Amino acid sequence: MPEGDTVFLLARKLNDRLQGQVVRRSDFRVPRHATADLSGATLLATHTHGKHLLTRFDDPHSGLLTLHTHLRMDGSWTVLGPGKRLPRRIVPDVRVLLDFQDGRSAAGLKLPVVELVKTADEGQLTAHLGPDPLREDWDRALAITRLTADADRAVSATLLDQTRMAGLGNLWVNELCYLRGISPWTPMRDVDVPVLVDLAARLLRFSVSTPGATQVTTGDPRPGNSHWVAGRSGRPCRRCGTPIQVVAEVSGDAERRRTWWCPHCQPGPPPETGRAR
Repeated sequence: MPEGDTVFLLARKLNDRLQGQVVRRSDFRVPRHATADLSGATLLATHTHGKHLLTRFDDPHSGLLTLHTHLRMDGSWTVLGPGKRLPRRIVPDVRVLLDFQDGRSAAGLKLPVVELVKTADEGQLTAHLGPDPLREDWDRALAITRLTADADRAVSATLLDQTRMAGLGNLWVNELCYLRGISPWTPMRDVDVPVLVDLAARLLRFSVSTPGATQVTTGDPRPGNSHWVAGRSGRPCRRCGTPIQVVAEVSGDAERRRTWWCPHCQPGPPPETGRAR
């Protein structure tokens, strides 16, 4: 699943190519909005909150509207230049198609979430989310308060909970635990939460602001060298040489995501379930 910084960069790309464009024709291929019509609407901008995309329009008939989409595992957005068409094989995957007056098109593919609401009601869609370090309304104090609310919960599960702090996915959580030298199963009561929050915010902002450094945590962007533990099961720790271990994800259990860690550099509680390998 794309993480908050990836979604933020996608929004930036959409804004660079589509901001200010007027919709010529819209096609919503989801039952709930099958009759929706954005023709004549101006695309104002695409914003993000965590992993959620919020594309705002000024519609001459309906006023300010927001298209809320979420990529989850397989969704994507693509922008086509004038005269370009999607390959026939992926046309069945289209959920939203926007044709603009300048000849460009934007297609949302395999989107599991497509909602069109008045912008005034947009907050109802994201009210459950925690503060996002990539937003202008980032609230560090609130993030710390929410993350410390359940002292017994494991740090990895808490950081993945989008209601506590929005935007962190599995890659960032595993890398953050390594960089702080803590077991992913350390209870929140034993974590220096302000330091962890500041590190997370700094890494996310660096990821979206530094060319070539997207999701690079080691400082080395070369393929295979960009992460400390994520995706490195069985390979030697870059610091101590201990083989990196991993616990597989438990399907349907949000508390048990795939987790990588170095047993030597990250002392603390072992995994409660699953077999490390």
